[in-house]
Amino acid sequence: MPEDLDLSHRSPLGRLKRVEDLRTAWPGEAKDFTPWLARDENISILAETLGMELEVEAKEKGVGPFRADILCRAADPDQESWVLIENQLEKTDHIHLGQLMTYAAGLHTATIVWIAQPFQDEHRAALDWLNEITDKRFRFFGIELELWKIGESLPAPKFTIVSKPNKWTKEAGEQVRQAETGALSPLKQQQKRYWEDLTLEIERRNNPVKIERPQAKHWSTSRLGRVGFHLSASINSRKPQIHVALNLTDEDAKSYFHLLKEEQENRENELGVTSLDWMELPNQKESRIIAPLSDADPTDENDWPRQHTWLADTLVRFDEVFRPIVHELDATDWQPDDEPDEDDPAEMGQEP
Repeated sequence: MPEDLDLSHRSPLGRLKRVEDLRTAWPGEAKDFTPWLARDENISILAETLGMELEVEAKEKGVGPFRADILCRAADPDQESWVLIENQLEKTDHIHLGQLMTYAAGLHTATIVWIAQPFQDEHRAALDWLNEITDKRFRFFGIELELWKIGESLPAPKFTIVSKPNKWTKEAGEQVRQAETGALSPLKQQQKRYWEDLTLEIERRNNPVKIERPQAKHWSTSRLGRVGFHLSASINSRKPQIHVALNLTDEDAKSYFHLLKEEQENRENELGVTSLDWMELPNQKESRIIAPLSDADPTDENDWPRQHTWLADTLVRFDEVFRPIVHELDATDWQPDDEPDEDDPAEMGQEP
């Protein structure tokens, strides 16, 4: 280097340093790492690594004799499927490999994600073998988790795929190409365009509400920052109707539903709607609170501006009203009556 070349004006560069002990960030798997990963902003990091959209459905979910760490739904262009995540803050072992087999048998159709540090060669080979011998209903991923720092910065997580289905990269790319080249059915193409236009309408408003990446399906979701709660916008060309809903999917969904319904009049006043559909859905795990717009045909593209304006306005109001409330809900605050009023459909757990 020439002696007269002055590099003092250049900013110094840091050096990446790996944090060897993951427990410096997460002392415990169940108490610390699993709740951390289940948060929206963190599960999205894993989702980006896997190349799929993930929505957390439950934590510590019972599957057979075991309890899986996190259970998600993954939205593909044509269907939803289960994604089960098993965590280890240490090297892989035979016990967890056996649990994964139990999970696969219990869910029948699933993507199994095993996160650990480090991944031992024999367990990586086992996942590779499982991906070879099982049909497309099952997909197994091995993920190594690392923490990295620059100087004295906060540690940052890094997920690295060490085992994946043989044709995963090709299949994921093919789905994108199908959507881009119009290989989807005309209805699916129209559904995807519908959500693309709604995304633009929401972005134009410059508010915190965001919906998922546009896909070819009849609904789109928006997160509220707490596991077990999310907003959705849905379209139905048969009624025809569109609606926005608060979806309660936690194992305590019924308790949360009743706590919210106790303030039904206040919530409806805050939302500026004359009436909501309070759907407890007693025979299902989840419950919903829905604001519908009738006489809205999602196949009528000339009416899309009106529909998208209504959906965007309603999503924003739902987010503003329900986001702070759901973060404060405590299921133990609701105590069901021992003897429900048989004349009151809501007390009997029926849909209004």
